[in-house]
Amino acid sequence: MSKEIGKVLGTADAQPLDFWIATPPEQLVQLDDVVLVRRDAGNEGKVTLYGIVDQVIARHEGARLDTDVFLAADGVLPLTHSVKAHVTVTRVEPETFVPPLPGEAVFRATGDDRSKALFFDGMTRKFPLGLSRDGEPVYGNFEFLDGSRGAHINISGISGVATKTTYATFLLYGIFQSDLLGAEAANTHALIFNVKGEDLLFLDKANVNLKPEQSALYAKLGLRPGAFPDVSIYAPVKKDQIEMIADTGKRGAGVTAFCWSIEEFCRQRYLRYLFTEADDETNQISFVAERVEQQLAREVPRVDTFEDLAAYIALSLDTWAGGYTAGTRAAFERRLQSAIPRVGYLIRGNVANQYDHTINWQRSQLTVIDIHNLHDRAKRFVIGVVLRRMFEDKEQRGSRTPLAFVVLDELNKYAPREGRSPIKEVILDMAERGRSLGVILIGAEQTASQIERRVVANSSFRVVGRLDLAEAQNNEYAFLPATSRARAGILKPGTIIVSQPEIPTPLLVQFPFPAWATRFEEAEKPAAKRNPIPK
Repeated sequence: MSKEIGKVLGTADAQPLDFWIATPPEQLVQLDDVVLVRRDAGNEGKVTLYGIVDQVIARHEGARLDTDVFLAADGVLPLTHSVKAHVTVTRVEPETFVPPLPGEAVFRATGDDRSKALFFDGMTRKFPLGLSRDGEPVYGNFEFLDGSRGAHINISGISGVATKTTYATFLLYGIFQSDLLGAEAANTHALIFNVKGEDLLFLDKANVNLKPEQSALYAKLGLRPGAFPDVSIYAPVKKDQIEMIADTGKRGAGVTAFCWSIEEFCRQRYLRYLFTEADDETNQISFVAERVEQQLAREVPRVDTFEDLAAYIALSLDTWAGGYTAGTRAAFERRLQSAIPRVGYLIRGNVANQYDHTINWQRSQLTVIDIHNLHDRAKRFVIGVVLRRMFEDKEQRGSRTPLAFVVLDELNKYAPREGRSPIKEVILDMAERGRSLGVILIGAEQTASQIERRVVANSSFRVVGRLDLAEAQNNEYAFLPATSRARAGILKPGTIIVSQPEIPTPLLVQFPFPAWATRFEEAEKPAAKRNPIPK
């Protein structure tokens, strides 16, 4: 049953969308508390205002000077404490927008009242976002993620502190492990690019450091803790190796080495993804690249290495792109030559069983593509090619379901605010048309102010972890009230602020420690086989 925590304040204006409450000394009222107040609206009947506490202020009552605090502490001046809290209204039932009256009792919302205050009662399809500060589940409306009414999630925060990728994997785990997808669960896929370290190479291993109290948090969310059950891991072939050996660190077994054949590179017109820096010079070079792609797709040269292919292009360039200036052709050739040591080993002529080394994002429920050891230019190439192929596959299917999720960190590198590039166009296409095709982008970056505006604007869910306070003042975070912007500068790992369409104020959310390994040391090792005792 809801418990009274205070009264509507009579010395501050109460409005239909926000009001202040006074709280007695014995009641502890904190930020994020969910509350309600009821008032009689005459012919309209009883009106209930639900809200969230977003400011709490304590002061001495009766003090006139700043130094009165010392007199009160010494018992000379009889001052009392007053605590007041500001409430932002989230919902009014029925929708009769009247202010609460001074002196009305304010209650802490629990159970069904809490669900109404946060709109959980109207979410026919909901997925776990995490837990509130008081340990209660917080949900998101899946209709704003699966494309029905919206799509995409954007996560911002300082690297290493905001735990952006960890939260992205938690969201996927919650979606996959709940009953939300129903019969479509088996055909729903997710693709994650591992861009930093080896954190995502052990998602199929249980975390040995998961404590019982953390497991209990998963139970609160209706989830069973553990590793991701169906995972494929891809890593690039090792440089300067003829054999198809995956270039990984501590993760050895269970990794597929990937590359592309020269024929596929030419037929599918992947050359443009070697020129992905978003600057004016590259935009001029892109026209030359299109001409060269047309020629290579028409007749694939019989060469064994990418270096041979680059030499073949150089010999034919004057004929294929003679209409462009010599300076533009020379710039194109310089870029192509510089790609040989950085990307060339990923594009090979004679590959036995090429299909076995092709990234198949539909083979498992979760596909991890490790690119953390690649040069930045090679990273852009891999991401651009894979995302384009996924998008084309979804277009050919012509149906929004089953869904395909894409998790991409360092989004500011691949979809920067300024300039154009092929990879940026793919990400923009995903942000703007992905909703209708069932391609859901979970993008993460340190600074949303450096991201292409259309990518962020098309994200239904906005998530903020620990932020640099200067970054938090940018317009991209205007959805955060002033108090939330200040809090974003002191958030701890495992705590984030989530904004979603149905709830008018962002919510502070905590998520459990990963139940899957995020590094080699956390991975559950297989039990050693014992030799049978001889009889």
